[in-house]
Amino acid sequence: MTPAAPPDPVELRSFVEKRFPAYLEGLEATVNVDCGTFVVDGVRRIADFMQERFEAAGWEVERRPHTAGDGAEEQLGDLLIARLTGGSPDGRRVLLIGHMDTVFPEGTAAERPFRMEGSRAFGPGVSDMKGGLLGGFHAVGALRDAGFDGFAAITYVCNPDEEIGSPWSSRAIRELAPKHDVCFVLEGARENGDIVSSRKGVADVVVRVTGRAAHAGVEPERGRSAVLQAAHTVVGLHELNGRWPGVTVNAGVIAGGTRANGVAERCELRVDVRAPRVDSFEAALEEVRRVASERAVPDVEVEVVVRTGFPPMERTEATAHLVEQAKAIASELRYEVNDAATGGASDANVVSGLGVPVLDGMGPVGGADHAPGEWLDLDSVVPRVTLLAAMIANAGFEELRSPDT
Repeated sequence: MTPAAPPDPVELRSFVEKRFPAYLEGLEATVNVDCGTFVVDGVRRIADFMQERFEAAGWEVERRPHTAGDGAEEQLGDLLIARLTGGSPDGRRVLLIGHMDTVFPEGTAAERPFRMEGSRAFGPGVSDMKGGLLGGFHAVGALRDAGFDGFAAITYVCNPDEEIGSPWSSRAIRELAPKHDVCFVLEGARENGDIVSSRKGVADVVVRVTGRAAHAGVEPERGRSAVLQAAHTVVGLHELNGRWPGVTVNAGVIAGGTRANGVAERCELRVDVRAPRVDSFEAALEEVRRVASERAVPDVEVEVVVRTGFPPMERTEATAHLVEQAKAIASELRYEVNDAATGGASDANVVSGLGVPVLDGMGPVGGADHAPGEWLDLDSVVPRVTLLAAMIANAGFEELRSPDT
């Protein structure tokens, strides 16, 4: 069955405009909920909010509660998976991903609640990513308002733990992504309006050094300083910067010793490793392991634990095709959109690593994420939600997967 022709983007915009008051109401309601990753009740309240709206709109909703220890030692909020069946069984299967958690602690919403100044909205999580979370729901709603159902299925994953690397929900994303033809991740667009076509891969490396304690003034020769070893390790790791294009290695945390007059028995480093390509990511991690394992202090023991958070999201041929499609639709809507690479990671990295074409930054324009001045450009909401809706609709008319995926 040939899918129904997608609606004209200009006509689709009128359906998005009608939804803007409900969008704005939902934005205020969700921003005013404390939902930092570990504010579990708050994340569940956002899940409640989204579930109510999905169910009222006829989506099927699956809710998965988290058990502490399943992917993360800390208790996390619930994972929400909403599914909508379209009218074209042979059409495209579209995956949308948005996260419900923020980085802010409990009490932040009371300190600086949602407010609007001119064309900007402010508040914790307004851009990262309540704006996009609601945008995905209303984009699909606008398509249905326009009478379009020319897709096989749309799955919307509302993730409770993205801000800590999706240690639990990435399992569900890995399970679902290969069953879909294309994915749109709803992080906010860059401050200049760019969507995101590539992201660096990120690994969290822990280096634990065990030495030998001794009195620093009486018999220092008996000691083996774990702090000294760690200092050598930090220098060696930072010397890796610049070896591969775009690769960064940063020892961001060092903790060791107990007193100034004691030779430190233990020290631990936390190291951030990022790379734009799979080959350079793997090469950098291999070198980090080697450098971290080298011993400048005799008799110390070194343990290196590599926790890969996200693989690189590379700009593939299929991704480039999506970018061109987005540019063409934006042009019809009388604005310009470009794509960018960024050093930050998201759930798009996981999807890309599975060979599924993906675009990120598909939410409205915003900025100052994770900071007190976080903002969302309200004038960008209608054009950006329209763009997303049109991209979902047009996914049924193009071959998106690369030949080798």
